[in-house]
Amino acid sequence: MNQKADEFITFPFDKKSSEEMKKKSEDFYKLVNQRRTIRDFSEESFPIEVIQNCIKAANTAPSGANHQPWTFVVIQNAGIKKEIRIAAEKEEAEFYGGRAPKDWLDDLKKFGTDANKPFLENAPYLIAIFERKFEIGASGEKIKNYYVKESVGLAAGLLITALHIAGVATLTHTPSPMNFLNKILERPENEKPFLLLVTGFPSDGCKVPVIKRKDLEEVMLLK
Repeated sequence: MNQKADEFITFPFDKKSSEEMKKKSEDFYKLVNQRRTIRDFSEESFPIEVIQNCIKAANTAPSGANHQPWTFVVIQNAGIKKEIRIAAEKEEAEFYGGRAPKDWLDDLKKFGTDANKPFLENAPYLIAIFERKFEIGASGEKIKNYYVKESVGLAAGLLITALHIAGVATLTHTPSPMNFLNKILERPENEKPFLLLVTGFPSDGCKVPVIKRKDLEEVMLLK
């Protein structure tokens, strides 16, 4: 998987003019600024190749020592999606029923969320993203991975962006704990659930809350 340290190639960098750079960065911002999290999904499906291409894009994300410590499990089977929904709603019922502190629940009220998660069955695809805490060598030995959460987070962000550009809506779902995903999806002990990404098209009449993104001045400092 990894290249030796003395194996290098010349990087084919495509340097652009200042004007082209500004234009491309502005166009990209306008495109991703249209991305919204949705919770009402249509059952309409689309070719699996779209998911595959977006995961290939996610697999280009930087990672500690280039270990690429992630696994993407794509779920389209209705029975498995139902199992995931039942397990997730059990955890969510406990979350909304007392596990979550009041201030957290107050912050969620404006989004209208609750323990009921029909999107886990309605959406055509679920993508379970696992972080690989370590690798298992040919002799059963543990091989350390580095900056695992940071690496998987970068890959997940790239996947969400790739899906949006391809025309697919998403929802990042993180019931806590998510260990049920290991059992349902038969994942090994070295993998830990990181994120459940719901993917598909918005249902007819799908609505999203009115939100405001922070201004550039609130998130960027220039020194």
